Amino acid sequence: MATTELKNFFLSASIPLPERDTKYFETADIIAIRDAVIALATVILPTHKLVWGGHPSITPLIYYVMEKLELNVQEHITLYQSKFFEKYFPADNNKFNNVIQTENMSDRKLSLLTMRSAMLNSYQYTAGIFIGGMEGVEEEYAGFKALHPNALTIPVASTGAAAKIIFDNSENKNERLLKDYAYMSLFQDLLL
Repeated sequence: MATTELKNFFLSASIPLPERDTKYFETADIIAIRDAVIALATVILPTHKLVWGGHPSITPLIYYVMEKLELNVQEHITLYQSKFFEKYFPADNNKFNNVIQTENMSDRKLSLLTMRSAMLNSYQYTAGIFIGGMEGVEEEYAGFKALHPNALTIPVASTGAAAKIIFDNSENKNERLLKDYAYMSLFQDLLL
């Protein structure tokens, strides 16, 4: 039986907050964001590695999938966190074996830059998937493109928010990313 090569996939996702920049919140489809994250984790975790920067709205969804799969997929997960946000870490962080905490720098922006640099430089990625989000997703997209220019980028525009902005500004527009809400088959077709 042939073994599948473990590929690394980068996820940048969050659910926009109404008190932050309205350009993200007004177009966000919260149900689509949730469904896309769950579908992505379901497709990737059994056979490949998923790497993401912890976000209180995303990490519990990935843990939910991990529990539902009833597989020991801990080696397929790497969660990055900045110690700057330690008091906001969701309890689900403690359920993952591979959590990398980057240093708490002097301010929020520098702490995020340090975490993103470590996260984006630690692996050779096959693809980056961008779901919903705010300015952080746009910043991670720019960093991902700079460091991994040959990797596939998938801004899931149907989730709205930053992913839609990235999609609108990209040259290669796959209409499925805008109109296809069947995320399981979408990710299976594009990533596997």
